[in-house]
Amino acid sequence: MPSVVEERARRWATDLPAWLRARDWSQVRGHLDTGKVRLTVATGIIGVLGFAAFAETGAASSGPVTTVSPVTAAQAEAQRAEAAGAPASRAERAEAGAKAAADQKKSTKDSAAAQKPAAQAPATTKAAPKAPAKLTPVAGLSQVQTENAAAIVRAGAKNGVPERGMIIAVATAMQESTLLNRASEVLPESKNYPHQGTGWDHDSVGLFQQRTSSGWGPVASLMQPEYAATKFYQGLLQVPGWDRMPLTYAAQAVQVSAFPEAYARHEGAATAVVRGLLQQGAANG
Repeated sequence: MPSVVEERARRWATDLPAWLRARDWSQVRGHLDTGKVRLTVATGIIGVLGFAAFAETGAASSGPVTTVSPVTAAQAEAQRAEAAGAPASRAERAEAGAKAAADQKKSTKDSAAAQKPAAQAPATTKAAPKAPAKLTPVAGLSQVQTENAAAIVRAGAKNGVPERGMIIAVATAMQESTLLNRASEVLPESKNYPHQGTGWDHDSVGLFQQRTSSGWGPVASLMQPEYAATKFYQGLLQVPGWDRMPLTYAAQAVQVSAFPEAYARHEGAATAVVRGLLQQGAANG
């Protein structure tokens, strides 16, 4: 379809006289007078003829002008964006940006979690104290007698008593109770506590047959082997020169027994018991 300018040029050329449209300059000059007016008119006519010729030539050579539709341009832009792998619209670009940011945040979080050292699991139970090793019976004693003798050795170690004092104490317990923690049939209360047999000698109880009526301590305490041994050591350490005395005299000084010479016969066995227990580490039990 010709444009508005082309249409006007065509109509203008059609309305010109035949002698002008013929573009015969001899005829044009014949119709014009000489002088300034003629020159002005001639110049204008030439311009009109040139414009008409340009319009006709442009219309013939260029053909119809194609106008690009805005919709077509938008579609082309979308196609180019799609071919390039980019979102075709602002909404799609925003959605793609948000997705990229979320992916970056997740990647950073995963990386931090991977670098974070694993937390150690809290201890749920407290380790139980190690049970002392079972002692091996020594010098022909039973297991019960060995455990009682070990209690006497431990009490001596806790009170700083040397080996000689431990031997005197074990020999004394051998004579008094045969190294058994005895209750008393005369003192029924003593049977309420762990014991290994009974006796009939007044209110005498425990490994050393100590009497609560003589001030050795409560019945409940005297029935505990280590307590009874500690009370014996306290009495022994108060005897001047006890460590230079014969064993039987030192023991008698503490026990005040009716048979002062009876302790002497246990010295050899008591020595073997104490040294055997010390080798087993009974003093640290």
